[in-house]
Parts: sequence; C-alpha cells; structure tokens
Amino acid sequence: METNKSNTHDRELLLQRTLDAPVDLVWEAWTNPEHIANWWGPDGFTNTIHIMDMTTGGEWDLVMHGPDGTNYKNKSIFREIIPQKKIVYEHISAPHFTATIEFEDQGEQTHIKWHMLFDTVEQFIQVVKTFKADEGLKQNIAKLNLYLTGMNKKRNE
Repeated sequence: METNKSNTHDRELLLQRTLDAPVDLVWEAWTNPEHIANWWGPDGFTNTIHIMDMTTGGEWDLVMHGPDGTNYKNKSIFREIIPQKKIVYEHISAPHFTATIEFEDQGEQTHIKWHMLFDTVEQFIQVVKTFKADEGLKQNIAKLNLYLTGMNKKRNE
C-alpha cells in the first residue's frame, strides 16, 4: 500500500498523524469509554456509550448526538485487539466498514494510522459525500490530540 496502490484504494480512507502523547495514554483515551466519549466523532458531536467491551468479539454500542440534535446509532464488533498496538473493529450498523487503528510507540509521541475500508466504491462515495467522513476523520483525530494534551497535563501535575 505504501508504494503501489492497493486494489481497495478507491473505497478506503487512510489518515496518519503523530500525536503528542505516549502510547499508553493514547491507548487509555481509545479504550476507556469514559475517555472516548469525550473526543469521539466530528466537531460538535457528543456521545452516549452503552457498551464498549474491548475484547475480541466484544460489542461497541454508542449513540453519536449531532449538533442539530440528530442521533446516530452505531454498533460495532471488535475483531482484533493487540494492546497498545492495534484495534480492528467492524462497524456493523450502516454504513458497513472495517476500521483498523495502529499505534506506534515513539517515546513521548505516538504515530497513529487510522484506516477505514468500505464494502463498495459506491458506499465509500456516498459516505464521504453525505457524511463527509474524510473531514470527520480529520476532526476526530484533532479532537483526540487535543484531549490527549489535557490528559498529559493532568498526568504531569
């Protein structure tokens, strides 16, 4: 995927960022429902997490509350969890996709690689055009980085 285009390039989103927090803190922000509820989703969204069973085969059930008051129910199943390395979940409510988030320890920073693979090109186009998933993913990572700054500050006090 690095040098050659994959055969899925036209139905995937990929975003990579280096976050200003060590991997254990990033992992905590990602895997603790009390933390993820505070940063998950695009700008203006809030969350209610009903279930977040961070085990392989575990369920993740949440409602994202849009700034306009619309509620978006989301249900996913965790397919693979390697502590402080990787999370793979299958978003089983519409739109269906598989997300893989990889964490690379870089000392006081963490490189995150967030990949979303949709079933079809048409579905990918619809999700990006209708829900602006590409922009939403960028906002999500920016919110995570900002939240981590606060977590890091508290940790170092």
